[in-house]
Amino acid sequence: MTIRRAEPRAASEFEEAVGRLRDLRLRPELSLSEIPAPQRIAPHSAALSAEVSLDMEEEPLATGRFILLHDEAAPEAWDGSWRIVTLSRAHLEPELASDPLLSEVGWSWLTDALHTGGAAHRSLGGTVTRVVSESFGTLSDKEPSVEIEMRASWTPDGDDLVEHLSIWTDVLCTLAGIPPIPTGVTHLDGRLR
Repeated sequence: MTIRRAEPRAASEFEEAVGRLRDLRLRPELSLSEIPAPQRIAPHSAALSAEVSLDMEEEPLATGRFILLHDEAAPEAWDGSWRIVTLSRAHLEPELASDPLLSEVGWSWLTDALHTGGAAHRSLGGTVTRVVSESFGTLSDKEPSVEIEMRASWTPDGDDLVEHLSIWTDVLCTLAGIPPIPTGVTHLDGRLR
């Protein structure tokens, strides 16, 4: 992760939090990689890119970004010194395009996961967008496609952020149509690359 530096104490606290994220055990369908973090949003930032695939030869079922921001000044809009910003995208079955509850259900996957997963947070906000693509003319034989995109941000309570990343990766897998791993089952392979 690209880590921007500011005050030594804050940098150390941020680096420790990022180090704990690197130790997260991942589902085998999920790969995370560090990407350049956004600049000028906060004194400290780190970013991850995620892909969910059952077969590495196929197009990913879902993709996303997890951005961690830290500012000891605790911006008023954040309601704290940490902020998590996420983007999640997945292709869905075409028949879901007309489901009037699709956006609400997608949002509930995140809110329910945060609440049941014990990831204490506040100031949660975001959007869920559905994109329906239909082809015409010389492309008319192409099937319609539906994509859901969820953008969300929240302020975690405390600086132990592993549970937040774990929950977000589970939500990304849910968007991809992969069921959650039952409680008590341990991930056997996969780490941040």
